[in-house]
Amino acid sequence: MAVPRLLERYRKEVVPAMEKEFGYENIMRVPRIEKVVLNIGMGEALQNAKTLDAAAGDMQIIAGQKPVFTKAKKSVAAFKLREGNTIGVTVTLRSERMWSFLDRLMNIALPRQRDFHGISADSFDGHGNYSLGLREQLLWPEIQYDKVDKIRGMAVTVVTTAKTDEEGRQLLQLLGMPFQK
Repeated sequence: MAVPRLLERYRKEVVPAMEKEFGYENIMRVPRIEKVVLNIGMGEALQNAKTLDAAAGDMQIIAGQKPVFTKAKKSVAAFKLREGNTIGVTVTLRSERMWSFLDRLMNIALPRQRDFHGISADSFDGHGNYSLGLREQLLWPEIQYDKVDKIRGMAVTVVTTAKTDEEGRQLLQLLGMPFQK
């Protein structure tokens, strides 16, 4: 089985650079990417349940694995939402699928965005994890334009073992994440 090229880059270039920059004495202290979580939240699923199936199909094509349906944790009367209603789909990617997804995200999908000048480097959560929102699923070349019923956005969260935002930002930057200058 072939090693994903982004993982190869992480091992050969990123780890030595991070060790040198932050002065890690042990290779196990170097931050790494744990998982990538993809999420599509769909409020319109309350009126039309078929939209969930379409979103799940798109997510399965993009991620390469079957998504899980998420349910509402609380009832919110203003949104006519009841506890237990299905309101979205999510996928957690790890190991090889995660690395190949990140490679496709950074090198194919993000540059295909209209008027793309890089992504914000400020979307870290204080613990080295990065979140980003994509406006449409058409960025992915796997999605066929003719079969799309509605344009949906998705949230992508990259969970790292970094302790600070600075370490997480440097890790993603060395991997090739196109941050704004």
